[in-house]
Amino acid sequence: MEISVIKNEKDYNNALKRIDELIDCEANSNEEDELQIISLLVWDYEERNYSMGSLKPIQAIRVRMEELGLKPKDLTSLIGDKSRVSDVLSMKRKLTLPMIRNLSKHLNIPIETLASEY
Repeated sequence: MEISVIKNEKDYNNALKRIDELIDCEANSNEEDELQIISLLVWDYEERNYSMGSLKPIQAIRVRMEELGLKPKDLTSLIGDKSRVSDVLSMKRKLTLPMIRNLSKHLNIPIETLASEY
């Protein structure tokens, strides 16, 4: 088990590959310990380099949509009809508090990010 701090994209990609190798390991094993440590290192690297906090609200929504493979129509249950979703994503309409709460809960975007000025 060779574990080191993730300093760059190459280290990050190698860590993700190692997680894939360890994902089905036995519980309470050395491999599980390694998996947990590497997962924490990956989480730390992602927080430092891919934090949602640095994005504007609509950018954060679009990034999460891409990550989850969502289309604008998939947001109708969170924002409103297709027209309202279109207006929000094109920044013609501001997010309302209920929209922010729904998006935060269902897309796991921090409320602070969604409530920031844009």
